[in-house]
Amino acid sequence: MRNHEVTETHKLLKDGNLVEPGWSKQLLQEYNRADIRAPKFRIKEWDYYMIMADEYAVALTISDDGYIGLQSVSLLELNETPWEHTETVLNAFPMGKFKLPSDSSHGITSYNDKRLSMKFEVKEDKNSSGEVIRHRHLTCQFDKFYQGKPFSCDITLYQPDMDTMVIATPWPKNHRFYYNQKINCMPAEGWAEFDGKRYTFNPEKDYGTLDWGRGVWTYDNMWHWGSGNGKVEGHDFGFNLGYGFGDTKAASENIIFYDGKAHKLDDVTFNIPEDSYTKPWTITSSDGRFEMDFLPVLDRAAKIDVKVIITDQHQVFGKLSGKAILDEGTVVEVKDLMCFFERVHNKY
Repeated sequence: MRNHEVTETHKLLKDGNLVEPGWSKQLLQEYNRADIRAPKFRIKEWDYYMIMADEYAVALTISDDGYIGLQSVSLLELNETPWEHTETVLNAFPMGKFKLPSDSSHGITSYNDKRLSMKFEVKEDKNSSGEVIRHRHLTCQFDKFYQGKPFSCDITLYQPDMDTMVIATPWPKNHRFYYNQKINCMPAEGWAEFDGKRYTFNPEKDYGTLDWGRGVWTYDNMWHWGSGNGKVEGHDFGFNLGYGFGDTKAASENIIFYDGKAHKLDDVTFNIPEDSYTKPWTITSSDGRFEMDFLPVLDRAAKIDVKVIITDQHQVFGKLSGKAILDEGTVVEVKDLMCFFERVHNKY
Protein backbone atom coordinates (compact mmCIF):
# COMPACT_ATOMS: atom_id res chain seq x y z
CA MET A 1 0.00 0.00 0.00
CA ARG A 2 1.25 3.46 -0.85
CA ASN A 3 0.13 6.65 0.95
CA HIS A 4 3.11 8.68 2.08
CA GLU A 5 2.00 11.10 4.79
CA VAL A 6 3.63 14.53 4.98
CA THR A 7 4.09 15.45 8.65
CA GLU A 8 6.40 18.48 8.69
CA THR A 9 5.89 22.08 7.60
CA HIS A 10 8.00 23.32 4.69
CA LYS A 11 7.72 25.05 1.32
CA LEU A 12 5.58 23.27 -1.24
CA LEU A 13 7.89 23.97 -4.19
CA LYS A 14 11.60 24.05 -4.94
CA ASP A 15 12.67 25.18 -8.42
CA GLY A 16 9.00 24.97 -9.38
CA ASN A 17 8.59 21.29 -8.48
CA LEU A 18 7.02 19.58 -5.47
CA VAL A 19 9.40 19.07 -2.57
CA GLU A 20 7.42 16.17 -1.07
CA PRO A 21 4.56 14.49 -2.98
CA GLY A 22 2.08 12.88 -0.64
CA TRP A 23 -0.93 13.52 1.55
CA SER A 24 -1.44 15.25 4.89
CA LYS A 25 -4.21 16.04 7.34
CA GLN A 26 -3.65 19.81 7.17
CA LEU A 27 -2.04 22.34 4.81
CA LEU A 28 1.49 21.75 6.09
CA GLN A 29 3.27 22.51 2.83
CA GLU A 30 3.33 26.24 2.15
CA TYR A 31 1.99 27.35 -1.21
CA ASN A 32 3.40 30.55 -2.70
CA ARG A 33 2.38 31.63 -6.18
CA ALA A 34 5.76 33.35 -6.62
CA ASP A 35 7.53 29.97 -6.34
CA ILE A 36 5.84 28.63 -9.49
CA ARG A 37 8.02 28.15 -12.57
CA ALA A 38 5.40 28.25 -15.26
CA PRO A 39 3.66 30.96 -17.31
CA LYS A 40 0.90 32.84 -15.49
CA PHE A 41 -1.67 31.65 -18.00
CA ARG A 42 -1.03 28.02 -16.89
CA ILE A 43 -1.62 28.60 -13.15
CA LYS A 44 -4.96 27.37 -11.79
CA GLU A 45 -6.44 28.50 -8.47
CA TRP A 46 -9.96 28.00 -7.15
CA ASP A 47 -12.23 27.81 -4.11
CA TYR A 48 -15.29 25.58 -4.58
CA TYR A 49 -17.96 25.08 -1.93
CA MET A 50 -20.72 22.46 -1.99
CA ILE A 51 -23.48 22.83 0.60
CA MET A 52 -25.98 19.97 0.75
CA ALA A 53 -29.21 19.08 2.47
CA ASP A 54 -31.14 15.90 1.75
CA GLU A 55 -33.38 17.52 -0.85
CA TYR A 56 -31.36 20.45 -2.23
CA ALA A 57 -27.83 21.76 -2.66
CA VAL A 58 -25.89 24.89 -3.57
CA ALA A 59 -22.46 25.03 -5.21
CA LEU A 60 -20.33 28.19 -5.37
CA THR A 61 -17.08 28.60 -7.32
CA ILE A 62 -14.55 31.40 -7.63
CA SER A 63 -11.66 30.45 -9.89
CA ASP A 64 -8.69 31.89 -11.73
CA ASP A 65 -7.51 29.34 -14.27
CA GLY A 66 -4.87 31.52 -15.90
CA TYR A 67 -6.15 32.42 -19.31
CA ILE A 68 -9.76 32.06 -18.18
CA GLY A 69 -11.71 32.76 -15.00
CA LEU A 70 -14.81 30.73 -14.23
CA GLN A 71 -17.25 32.01 -11.61
CA SER A 72 -20.16 29.67 -11.10
CA VAL A 73 -23.28 29.10 -9.02
CA SER A 74 -25.43 25.96 -9.03
CA LEU A 75 -28.80 25.38 -7.38
CA LEU A 76 -30.09 21.81 -7.24
CA GLU A 77 -33.33 20.21 -6.10
CA LEU A 78 -32.90 16.53 -5.25
CA ASN A 79 -36.49 15.51 -4.51
CA GLU A 80 -39.04 13.50 -6.50
CA THR A 81 -38.79 15.96 -9.40
CA PRO A 82 -35.04 16.73 -9.52
CA TRP A 83 -33.95 19.98 -11.14
CA GLU A 84 -30.80 22.03 -11.40
CA HIS A 85 -29.47 25.18 -12.93
CA THR A 86 -25.87 26.33 -13.20
CA GLU A 87 -24.98 29.85 -14.26
CA THR A 88 -21.40 30.78 -15.12
CA VAL A 89 -19.50 34.00 -15.74
CA LEU A 90 -16.31 33.69 -17.80
CA ASN A 91 -13.40 36.13 -17.61
CA ALA A 92 -10.52 36.45 -20.05
CA PHE A 93 -6.94 36.21 -18.73
CA PRO A 94 -7.37 36.94 -14.99
CA MET A 95 -3.86 35.52 -14.37
CA GLY A 96 -3.74 36.28 -10.65
CA LYS A 97 -5.69 39.53 -10.48
CA PHE A 98 -8.37 37.97 -8.23
CA LYS A 99 -5.63 37.48 -5.60
CA LEU A 100 -6.96 34.21 -4.17
CA PRO A 101 -5.43 33.49 -0.73
CA SER A 102 -2.36 31.23 -0.55
CA ASP A 103 -3.84 29.36 2.43
CA SER A 104 -7.38 28.14 3.05
CA SER A 105 -7.34 29.01 6.75
CA HIS A 106 -7.67 32.79 6.41
CA GLY A 107 -8.50 35.63 4.07
CA ILE A 108 -11.22 36.64 1.66
CA THR A 109 -11.94 35.19 -1.77
CA SER A 110 -14.27 37.49 -3.71
CA TYR A 111 -15.58 38.34 -7.15
CA ASN A 112 -17.68 41.31 -8.29
CA ASP A 113 -19.11 42.53 -11.57
CA LYS A 114 -22.36 44.24 -12.59
CA ARG A 115 -24.31 41.00 -12.38
CA LEU A 116 -22.55 38.80 -9.81
CA SER A 117 -21.22 39.52 -6.33
CA MET A 118 -19.76 36.59 -4.42
CA LYS A 119 -17.56 36.48 -1.30
CA PHE A 120 -16.05 33.71 0.82
CA GLU A 121 -14.66 35.03 4.10
CA VAL A 122 -12.82 32.96 6.71
CA LYS A 123 -13.32 34.22 10.27
CA GLU A 124 -12.20 33.11 13.72
CA ASP A 125 -13.95 33.66 17.06
CA LYS A 126 -13.42 32.36 20.57
CA ASN A 127 -16.11 30.60 22.54
CA SER A 128 -16.65 30.92 26.30
CA SER A 129 -13.89 28.38 26.94
CA GLY A 130 -11.38 30.35 24.92
CA GLU A 131 -11.37 27.80 22.11
CA VAL A 132 -10.85 29.27 18.64
CA ILE A 133 -13.76 28.50 16.32
CA ARG A 134 -13.22 28.97 12.59
CA HIS A 135 -16.15 29.58 10.29
CA ARG A 136 -16.60 30.38 6.63
CA HIS A 137 -19.14 33.01 5.62
CA LEU A 138 -20.38 32.57 2.05
CA THR A 139 -22.53 35.23 0.40
CA CYS A 140 -23.75 35.62 -3.16
CA GLN A 141 -26.05 37.86 -5.17
CA PHE A 142 -26.51 36.74 -8.79
CA ASP A 143 -28.83 38.89 -10.91
CA LYS A 144 -30.67 37.20 -13.78
CA PHE A 145 -29.54 33.81 -12.54
CA TYR A 146 -32.27 31.93 -14.39
CA GLN A 147 -35.26 33.10 -16.42
CA GLY A 148 -34.42 36.67 -15.46
CA LYS A 149 -34.78 35.94 -11.73
CA PRO A 150 -32.04 36.53 -9.14
CA PHE A 151 -30.35 34.06 -6.81
CA SER A 152 -28.97 34.96 -3.39
CA CYS A 153 -27.52 33.14 -0.42
CA ASP A 154 -26.01 33.76 3.01
CA ILE A 155 -24.47 30.59 4.45
CA THR A 156 -22.05 29.94 7.29
CA LEU A 157 -19.96 26.77 7.51
CA TYR A 158 -18.53 25.95 10.93
CA GLN A 159 -15.09 24.33 10.92
CA PRO A 160 -14.23 22.60 14.21
CA ASP A 161 -10.76 21.28 14.95
CA MET A 162 -10.67 18.23 12.67
CA ASP A 163 -8.64 16.41 10.03
CA THR A 164 -8.86 17.34 6.37
CA MET A 165 -7.55 15.75 3.16
CA VAL A 166 -4.57 17.45 1.56
CA ILE A 167 -2.66 16.03 -1.38
CA ALA A 168 0.37 17.21 -3.36
CA THR A 169 0.35 15.48 -6.75
CA PRO A 170 2.97 15.89 -9.48
CA TRP A 171 2.80 15.19 -13.19
CA PRO A 172 5.73 13.63 -15.02
CA LYS A 173 6.15 16.91 -16.89
CA ASN A 174 8.42 19.40 -15.15
CA HIS A 175 6.87 22.25 -13.11
CA ARG A 176 3.40 20.70 -13.19
CA PHE A 177 1.68 19.98 -9.87
CA TYR A 178 -1.64 19.99 -8.03
CA TYR A 179 -2.01 21.05 -4.40
CA ASN A 180 -5.48 20.37 -3.08
CA GLN A 181 -7.37 20.42 0.20
CA LYS A 182 -10.80 18.95 0.80
CA ILE A 183 -12.55 19.97 4.04
CA ASN A 184 -15.58 17.77 4.72
CA CYS A 185 -18.19 17.67 7.48
CA MET A 186 -18.55 21.41 8.11
CA PRO A 187 -22.00 22.04 9.68
CA ALA A 188 -23.96 24.46 7.48
CA GLU A 189 -26.33 27.20 8.62
CA GLY A 190 -28.13 29.80 6.54
CA TRP A 191 -30.23 30.07 3.43
CA ALA A 192 -30.44 30.40 -0.33
CA GLU A 193 -33.29 32.04 -2.24
CA PHE A 194 -34.53 31.75 -5.80
CA ASP A 195 -37.91 32.43 -7.43
CA GLY A 196 -39.64 33.13 -4.11
CA LYS A 197 -38.45 29.89 -2.50
CA ARG A 198 -36.10 29.78 0.49
CA TYR A 199 -33.76 26.82 0.99
CA THR A 200 -32.57 26.62 4.60
CA PHE A 201 -29.59 24.74 6.01
CA ASN A 202 -29.66 23.24 9.50
CA PRO A 203 -26.24 22.73 11.17
CA GLU A 204 -27.60 19.73 13.06
CA LYS A 205 -27.88 17.71 9.84
CA ASP A 206 -26.60 19.66 6.82
CA TYR A 207 -22.97 20.04 5.80
CA GLY A 208 -20.64 21.89 3.49
CA THR A 209 -17.44 20.84 1.77
CA LEU A 210 -14.56 22.98 0.52
CA ASP A 211 -12.50 21.99 -2.52
CA TRP A 212 -9.43 24.29 -2.41
CA GLY A 213 -7.09 23.87 -5.37
CA ARG A 214 -3.84 25.49 -6.49
CA GLY A 215 -1.43 24.33 -9.16
CA VAL A 216 -0.17 24.06 -12.71
CA TRP A 217 -1.90 21.35 -14.71
CA THR A 218 -1.20 19.68 -18.01
CA TYR A 219 -3.64 20.52 -20.82
CA ASP A 220 -5.73 17.34 -21.17
CA ASN A 221 -7.01 15.56 -18.04
CA MET A 222 -9.83 13.30 -16.90
CA TRP A 223 -10.68 12.84 -13.25
CA HIS A 224 -13.18 11.11 -10.97
CA TRP A 225 -14.27 12.69 -7.70
CA GLY A 226 -16.84 11.73 -5.07
CA SER A 227 -17.77 13.42 -1.81
CA GLY A 228 -20.44 13.28 0.84
CA ASN A 229 -21.23 14.10 4.46
CA GLY A 230 -23.91 13.14 6.94
CA LYS A 231 -24.90 11.75 10.30
CA VAL A 232 -24.48 8.00 10.63
CA GLU A 233 -25.88 6.64 13.90
CA GLY A 234 -25.21 10.01 15.52
CA HIS A 235 -21.63 10.33 14.27
CA ASP A 236 -20.24 12.82 11.77
CA PHE A 237 -19.33 10.82 8.67
CA GLY A 238 -17.80 12.02 5.43
CA PHE A 239 -15.65 10.82 2.58
CA ASN A 240 -13.50 12.09 -0.26
CA LEU A 241 -12.63 9.82 -3.19
CA GLY A 242 -10.70 10.74 -6.30
CA TYR A 243 -8.43 9.44 -9.03
CA GLY A 244 -7.55 9.71 -12.67
CA PHE A 245 -4.83 12.31 -13.25
CA GLY A 246 -1.28 13.12 -12.27
CA ASP A 247 1.30 10.79 -10.73
CA THR A 248 -0.33 9.29 -7.65
CA LYS A 249 2.43 6.82 -6.73
CA ALA A 250 3.09 8.72 -3.47
CA ALA A 251 -0.52 8.82 -2.24
CA SER A 252 -4.17 8.71 -3.16
CA GLU A 253 -6.73 11.28 -2.00
CA ASN A 254 -9.15 8.58 -0.85
CA ILE A 255 -10.20 9.03 2.75
CA ILE A 256 -13.01 8.53 5.29
CA PHE A 257 -13.79 11.09 8.00
CA TYR A 258 -15.43 9.87 11.21
CA ASP A 259 -16.00 12.20 14.16
CA GLY A 260 -13.32 14.53 12.80
CA LYS A 261 -10.62 11.89 12.34
CA ALA A 262 -9.16 10.77 9.02
CA HIS A 263 -9.03 7.11 7.98
CA LYS A 264 -6.88 6.70 4.87
CA LEU A 265 -7.87 4.43 1.99
CA ASP A 266 -5.91 3.06 -0.95
CA ASP A 267 -7.42 2.84 -4.47
CA VAL A 268 -11.11 3.09 -5.37
CA THR A 269 -13.06 2.58 -8.59
CA PHE A 270 -16.33 4.13 -9.74
CA ASN A 271 -18.16 1.44 -11.69
CA ILE A 272 -20.29 3.62 -13.98
CA PRO A 273 -22.79 2.02 -16.38
CA GLU A 274 -21.55 2.52 -19.93
CA ASP A 275 -24.92 3.51 -21.37
CA SER A 276 -26.25 5.91 -18.70
CA TYR A 277 -24.96 7.95 -15.77
CA THR A 278 -28.37 7.69 -14.10
CA LYS A 279 -28.42 3.93 -13.76
CA PRO A 280 -27.15 2.45 -10.44
CA TRP A 281 -23.38 2.49 -9.86
CA THR A 282 -21.14 0.61 -7.48
CA ILE A 283 -18.09 2.04 -5.72
CA THR A 284 -15.38 -0.52 -4.92
CA SER A 285 -12.00 -0.33 -3.20
CA SER A 286 -8.75 -2.26 -3.56
CA ASP A 287 -8.53 -2.77 0.22
CA GLY A 288 -12.21 -3.70 0.66
CA ARG A 289 -12.81 -0.78 3.03
CA PHE A 290 -15.28 1.20 0.91
CA GLU A 291 -17.93 -0.94 -0.78
CA MET A 292 -21.05 0.94 -1.76
CA ASP A 293 -24.10 1.05 -4.02
CA PHE A 294 -24.94 4.44 -5.51
CA LEU A 295 -28.45 5.23 -6.75
CA PRO A 296 -28.40 8.39 -8.93
CA VAL A 297 -31.07 11.06 -8.55
CA LEU A 298 -29.75 13.81 -10.87
CA ASP A 299 -27.00 14.13 -13.46
CA ARG A 300 -25.67 17.70 -13.58
CA ALA A 301 -24.18 17.44 -17.04
CA ALA A 302 -22.36 20.30 -18.74
CA LYS A 303 -20.33 20.60 -21.91
CA ILE A 304 -18.37 23.61 -23.14
CA ASP A 305 -16.43 23.67 -26.41
CA VAL A 306 -14.85 27.00 -27.25
CA LYS A 307 -11.81 26.20 -29.38
CA VAL A 308 -8.90 25.45 -27.01
CA ILE A 309 -11.17 25.16 -23.94
CA ILE A 310 -13.24 21.98 -23.81
CA THR A 311 -14.99 20.52 -20.78
CA ASP A 312 -17.30 17.53 -20.55
CA GLN A 313 -18.57 16.88 -17.04
CA HIS A 314 -21.12 14.71 -15.30
CA GLN A 315 -21.64 15.46 -11.62
CA VAL A 316 -24.16 12.89 -10.47
CA PHE A 317 -26.10 13.31 -7.22
CA GLY A 318 -27.72 10.41 -5.47
CA LYS A 319 -27.99 8.12 -2.46
CA LEU A 320 -25.16 5.96 -1.17
CA SER A 321 -25.58 2.73 0.79
CA GLY A 322 -23.07 0.14 1.93
CA LYS A 323 -20.16 -0.21 4.33
CA ALA A 324 -17.00 1.69 5.19
CA ILE A 325 -14.29 0.27 7.44
CA LEU A 326 -12.24 2.52 9.71
CA ASP A 327 -8.53 2.09 10.43
CA GLU A 328 -9.12 0.06 13.60
CA GLY A 329 -11.62 -2.22 11.86
CA THR A 330 -14.91 -0.62 12.91
CA VAL A 331 -17.57 -1.15 10.23
CA VAL A 332 -19.76 1.86 9.48
CA GLU A 333 -23.08 1.00 7.82
CA VAL A 334 -24.25 3.75 5.48
CA LYS A 335 -27.85 4.01 4.28
CA ASP A 336 -29.19 6.48 1.69
CA LEU A 337 -26.53 9.15 2.25
CA MET A 338 -27.05 11.98 -0.22
CA CYS A 339 -23.76 12.72 -1.98
CA PHE A 340 -22.25 13.08 -5.45
CA PHE A 341 -19.79 11.38 -7.78
CA GLU A 342 -18.42 12.91 -10.95
CA ARG A 343 -16.43 12.18 -14.07
CA VAL A 344 -14.90 15.18 -15.80
CA HIS A 345 -12.78 15.49 -18.95
CA ASN A 346 -11.17 18.90 -19.42
CA LYS A 347 -8.88 20.42 -22.01
CA TYR A 348 -7.86 23.82 -20.77
